[in-house]
Amino acid sequence: MIGLISLLFKMIFLCSAGFLAAFVDSIAGGGGLISLPAYLFAGVPPHFALGTNKFASTSGSFLSTLGYARSNKINFRLLRFAVPATVLGAALGVRTVLLIPQDFLSPFVSVMILVVGLYTVFKKGIGEQNNFTTITRRKVLFGTLVGFTLGFYDGFFGPGTGSFLIFIFIRFFRYDFINASGNAKLINFTSNITSLVMFALNGKIDYAIGIPVALFMMAGSTVGTRLAIRNGSKFIRPIFITMSIAVFVKLVWQMTT
Repeated sequence: MIGLISLLFKMIFLCSAGFLAAFVDSIAGGGGLISLPAYLFAGVPPHFALGTNKFASTSGSFLSTLGYARSNKINFRLLRFAVPATVLGAALGVRTVLLIPQDFLSPFVSVMILVVGLYTVFKKGIGEQNNFTTITRRKVLFGTLVGFTLGFYDGFFGPGTGSFLIFIFIRFFRYDFINASGNAKLINFTSNITSLVMFALNGKIDYAIGIPVALFMMAGSTVGTRLAIRNGSKFIRPIFITMSIAVFVKLVWQMTT
């Protein structure tokens, strides 16, 4: 009886954390800061925590991507080569992580994510207006490079991928926050599902936990995406800044403990 009650509270905790993580991730990225520690806190072994989290979060990410696509917030022509490049990058990233230690990346990434957050704070008006003009060969090639690079990074390390993608689409493609979030979500979903397949092939997913959490993450993604689309860039900006700083704090904490 005690074991059943303990399992019930564990699932309520994980499903609640999953809903919140997917809600935040659908708007500004960074949901893994909430969901992955929740799995570890609940006693899920690290490899299974990574795989199960990827399974559940990919389900939510799919609905979020679909919501942005239906609202015409994703430029598929711009990203037509970026998506397959992301698949290749993510697959190489997952394979590489088995060979090379990740520790050297933490200091570099923590500085970069802080710079992204502070730049967004002090650069008034950034991401508030959509100034994307036309699709050019240079933009398509750059988008493909971004897809491969961030796909590799997500498969290899991961923290801050969504924040980096949103920032790149705002700074270099001149999108506003809402369109940047939509395009970033497609790239992030692609890298997530690629990593998910590799975790599944290696038997690192606990489906008994992952399936119910996935249902709540799908709900969280749906709510977050609808709020983002309805309220626009001014709604996304503060959440983006908050999650960028949260990623920085998490990485610094990991380096000092």
